[in-house]
Amino acid sequence: MRPSLVIVGAGPRGSGLVERIAANAGHLYGDTPLDLHLVDPHPPGGGRIWRHDQSPLLWMNSTAEDVTMFTDESVELAGPVRPGPSLAEWAAAVRAGEHTVAPHLAAAVEALGPRDFAGRRLQGAYLGWVHDRSIAALPPRIAVHEHRRTAVRVSGPRDGRQQVWLDGRSEPLVADAVVLALGHLESAPSPEQQALTAFAARHQLTYLPPAFTADSDLSALRPGEPVLVRGFGLAFVDLMVLLTEGRGGTYTTGPDGDPVYRPSGREPVLHVGSRRGVPYHSKIGYELRGERPPVPRFFGPAQVDAMLARQEDLDFRRDVLPLIDKELGFAHYHRLFTAHPDRTRVAWPDFEEKYAAADPGSAALQALVEASVPDPADRLDLAALDHPLAGVTYPDGEALQEGLRDYIEADLDRRHDPEHSPDLAVFLALLSVYGQLVRIGDRGPWWHGFFSYLASGPPGPRLRQLLALSRAGVVRFLGADTTVTADERRGVFRARSAAVPGETVEAGALVEARLPEPTVEHTGDDLLRGLHADGAVSTQGGLLAVDAADGRVLDRAGRPHPRRFALGPHTDARSGGAFARPRTNAPAFRQNDATARALLTLLRDLAAPPAAPRSRATTPATSSVPAPRAAPTSGESRVADL
Repeated sequence: MRPSLVIVGAGPRGSGLVERIAANAGHLYGDTPLDLHLVDPHPPGGGRIWRHDQSPLLWMNSTAEDVTMFTDESVELAGPVRPGPSLAEWAAAVRAGEHTVAPHLAAAVEALGPRDFAGRRLQGAYLGWVHDRSIAALPPRIAVHEHRRTAVRVSGPRDGRQQVWLDGRSEPLVADAVVLALGHLESAPSPEQQALTAFAARHQLTYLPPAFTADSDLSALRPGEPVLVRGFGLAFVDLMVLLTEGRGGTYTTGPDGDPVYRPSGREPVLHVGSRRGVPYHSKIGYELRGERPPVPRFFGPAQVDAMLARQEDLDFRRDVLPLIDKELGFAHYHRLFTAHPDRTRVAWPDFEEKYAAADPGSAALQALVEASVPDPADRLDLAALDHPLAGVTYPDGEALQEGLRDYIEADLDRRHDPEHSPDLAVFLALLSVYGQLVRIGDRGPWWHGFFSYLASGPPGPRLRQLLALSRAGVVRFLGADTTVTADERRGVFRARSAAVPGETVEAGALVEARLPEPTVEHTGDDLLRGLHADGAVSTQGGLLAVDAADGRVLDRAGRPHPRRFALGPHTDARSGGAFARPRTNAPAFRQNDATARALLTLLRDLAAPPAAPRSRATTPATSSVPAPRAAPTSGESRVADL
């Protein structure tokens, strides 16, 4: 039988893996035939999250120049670098007539500048183009088969071919190797979510559990009625957009240049709160000038190597977090001392020497910073960043609304002011830290939330719209440490927070504005749930445990499976996204290359004819010659199984 590879998931992560297979195949695999099966119910390239079938109002949260699917000279990989255009460069090529897009996207392409935030549908078109280019780059004897179906089960022995069963298909795909590039998954409801769902059903209320907002049915949220919202990140921003502009509201420009919201009358009133009580920080709106922070310095390969040598007793808060804090501080102060020396008291070399010698979080380190940086506002305080409203209270709800608007305004001003460029240095250090964390697995899951809060927030214009919605009374802030209870006697949801002691808000609807937890134990994916139930996989922090070297799935004994691989957010080597900023040595690109090379090596070795046994005769033994492989047929291209 021809060698066969099945990739479950043809979204951006699956497409990125195909790109690396194409880049490495000529050297590692030669001209041996291969059947490459791509399984995904959604269109390849964009997949579910970036599919065309979603609201045109939804944006990316990265600028067009900060999005690429291609390797560059910064990526540490064994395979060849194959440069390609960023989203901004691809859009410029479309405008120049080098590529085409669907007519309804032409205006979006024309309007897109390098520092603009593209709509998700336009990003989906870019990802589709990347996918097609990657397929076209495969050697001619690799036949691609697309299956617009859902994979529901994987079976097969460790040392033999695997079977991948698809929904609605009676016979499995037979594979020499399988890759689970499943992307973002739904999860089964937790006990609390089940209880809230039952409570809502008993009292004819509305409860929407965690979900991808673009997929949620929001029709039950009625005009003018209060809705409690738990979560203040990107899922909330999508919810806000779909329930305002998505229901016919519009923005005009006020006398001061800020947006003013004009309601349609179809909007509910969103009462939003969270643990922090504030939205994710705005994306930074300026570019770094001058020297980049020289990271990694305190949390780099050497430190991670030392951690890997003692994995059994590795504790994230004790062993890892202090080094991360010191790394972020180093980037912050390097930028402050080199770009804004007038706000410091000593020369950078003197500070750097003492900073390097001080223990993370020590009194000596704190004393050094206080003596060297006179203004407390110029000192990095990660705890204060994580708890911006700690100890802050307001006399009433209206004072809270005004206070939160002031906070958001100040954040927007800071994130668009180069005088605060140490913030951008910390952002770059966060990317470096994320790249190192991939190697030790997901041992501090909460840290991913902190990373997203600081580094992966909404575009600045979205927060300006949030301010306009607040002034219009369409959005109301609940504050920090928001809690929601189900009042059985009154039949309502009730929210309170630490920001306004004693004040509560009642509503007949509750929305969890956050993504489903990607845990294996509670996944809504049949395939992954079946592997877990069979004891075929292990978990780390609730995520699918994989070998950090090449993505092989680990079993309960910690052994890498020889034929099963996994990449993406459902694994403990999740790397922050399938695409990345150019020239950042993106972890996903490094992982894709390592996995592609492992796959090609495995498939090559399996396809090689067995070596003839040595003869003890003194004269050469006659051996049978394997029949030559069939020449590629015209079917060796893209074959779709719909």
